[in-house]
Amino acid sequence: MILLANDGLAQKGKEKLEAAGFTVKVVHVAPEQIVNYINEHKVEGILVRSNTELSKEVLQKCPNLKLIGRLGVGLDKIDVAFAESKKIKVINTPKASANAVAELVFAHLLSGARFLYDANRNMPLEGDSRFLALKKDYAKGSELKGKTLGIIGLGHTGTAVAKKALGLGMRVAFYDRKIKEKSIELSFYDGQRLTFDLDGITLEELLQTSDYISIHVPKNQEYVIGKRELGLVKKGVGIINVSRGGTLDEVALVDALENGTVAFAGLDVFESEPTPEIRILMHSSISLSPHLGASTLEAQERIALELADKIIDSFKA
Repeated sequence: MILLANDGLAQKGKEKLEAAGFTVKVVHVAPEQIVNYINEHKVEGILVRSNTELSKEVLQKCPNLKLIGRLGVGLDKIDVAFAESKKIKVINTPKASANAVAELVFAHLLSGARFLYDANRNMPLEGDSRFLALKKDYAKGSELKGKTLGIIGLGHTGTAVAKKALGLGMRVAFYDRKIKEKSIELSFYDGQRLTFDLDGITLEELLQTSDYISIHVPKNQEYVIGKRELGLVKKGVGIINVSRGGTLDEVALVDALENGTVAFAGLDVFESEPTPEIRILMHSSISLSPHLGASTLEAQERIALELADKIIDSFKA
């Protein structure tokens, strides 16, 4: 079987697939050429990240396609329902990226709590002339220990975030439509283990009681946090979104930042990727990154190996 890795593939994943008898072409094909490439090269499986869109229009023109492998979690750029109706297997890798994404949550969270995002903008411009003034501007930071982190969505990534929060001495609250309670085990370098039993609460309770909120749910037709939800939050909350653009209403977020309801936000994903709104990019209370939640060397290797294992197991069956 010929596989096209359209958005790259870590070498170890490629080697594992090739050892199992697959031919792997690591080539980036432009969107307007992808149908022709798949058909001309007799590609039966395509491996993609969030850069490649596989719509119904594309899939119905590729009759030989048998597999779509998503190097990551989100499936919003793949017409999964149509693919499955055509007996095309759709496989993603929800476990492999969880730690990398969770670490990025805390990069944004710590940056927001200590104003690092704004200090990094202003120190190069004014650090030599306004050092003491900037020190005063950023002197009212907050410690995370003892604060409540509200996690919306307790899947693999949400659970990884909860573990890190507990390790920092934070209280953890969670809301998940499917999960009502969960035991979370922390393991340490010396072999010690601690288990924390968490009970889910309603979204309204989470919004009203959390000092910080982190979103970990798939994109849906409606915002998870919109104007109504922002009207319920604890004043001065920090909000982190590393899940999907469209889960957080950016217009309502800016309004909440301007009126002081929200103290800061950390965004790795945006409603209008890859061209985020300028008022989001320039806002002095938003910490920004260009959708790189899973973009660590370690995570990309784990993702490639997890996907390779799933593909091999799928075709063995």
